[in-house]
Amino acid sequence: MKYFVNDACIGCGLCTGTCPEVFSMSDAGVAVAVETEVPEGALESAAEAKDGCPVGAIEEA
Repeated sequence: MKYFVNDACIGCGLCTGTCPEVFSMSDAGVAVAVETEVPEGALESAAEAKDGCPVGAIEEA
């Protein structure tokens, strides 16, 4: 499974705090997801980050 952060991202950082293995902040101040498959050990926290996004900017790719 992969995730994608869409243009709705407001840069709150919730996802990076919840799952830093998958999400990070770009130089533009918004979140980005790794382009590879989510590591097995991060599946639960990545799903938690998606569900917790206040603007619904995280999608399954």
